Amino acid sequence: MYNVMIIDDEASARKLIRNSFNWDELDMCIAGEAASGIEAINIIDDIRPDIAFVDISMPFMDGIEFSELASKRYPDLIIIIMTAHDKFEYARKCVGMSIFEYMLKPMVRSEVMEVLIKAKARLDERGPLKTEEPETGHEQLSTTEAVMKYIQDNYTDSTLNLTSVAQAFGFSSSYLSRKFKTETGKGFAQYLTECRMENAMKMAGPDIKMFTISSRVGIPDPNYFGRCFKKYTGKSYSDYAAAKE
Repeated sequence: MYNVMIIDDEASARKLIRNSFNWDELDMCIAGEAASGIEAINIIDDIRPDIAFVDISMPFMDGIEFSELASKRYPDLIIIIMTAHDKFEYARKCVGMSIFEYMLKPMVRSEVMEVLIKAKARLDERGPLKTEEPETGHEQLSTTEAVMKYIQDNYTDSTLNLTSVAQAFGFSSSYLSRKFKTETGKGFAQYLTECRMENAMKMAGPDIKMFTISSRVGIPDPNYFGRCFKKYTGKSYSDYAAAKE
C-alpha cells in the first residue's frame, strides 16, 4: 500500500482530499498531513510518503521551497502541486521536471483520480526499492550515541532530519530509522522534537517572544512550534514563559 501525504495550510482543503476517495481501492492510504512546508519536513521521515499533495501558497516554507528540498532528498517522491490559476505558470517555471503533476484549485475529483491512477502506475513500475545496509556489529550502540550527540549539537538547523543525518553517517535513512527506534525506543523525529523542546524550555522567558525561541531551536514556523511545545509541556508557550518570572 502506498503512503499519501497532504501538505496544505487550509484544514478544509486537506479534509476534502482525504475524504474524496476510496483510498483502499487505489492501494493507498493517507499516512500524514502537514499545515506548512516546515512541518512537513519535520515529519516526512516518519511518514515516508510515496505521493505528496503540496499546496504552493503556505507560510514560512511555501510549496516551491518544500518541493525543491524534498525532491533533492527524496528523488522518488511523487509530488503533485496544487495551485491557484494566477500562480500556475510560476509553479511550472520554478520547479520544472521534478514535479509529477500540477493541478489547479479548486481541484476536480475526476481529474485528481486520473492523476492518482497515473501515479500508482509509476509506483507499480518502479517496484520496491532496495538499499544496502551496513554491518555494524558491536559498534551499534556507540553509533546511535554518536547520532544522538549529532542531533544535540545541530538541533538549531531547521533542515536537520532523518535523511540528512543518515547521509552524514553514511547510512540509508530506512536503516537509521529502524536502528534508532530499536536502540532508543523513540522515533528519530520524536527525539529531535524532544531535544528542541527541552532547549526551548531552558530559553523561554517572559521577555522572550515565542517566534524568537522557535527560530533559535530550528523551527521557523511559530505555529508548528507552539503546537509541539504545548504537546510536550502541557502548557502554551506564553503560560510557561510567564511562570518563569
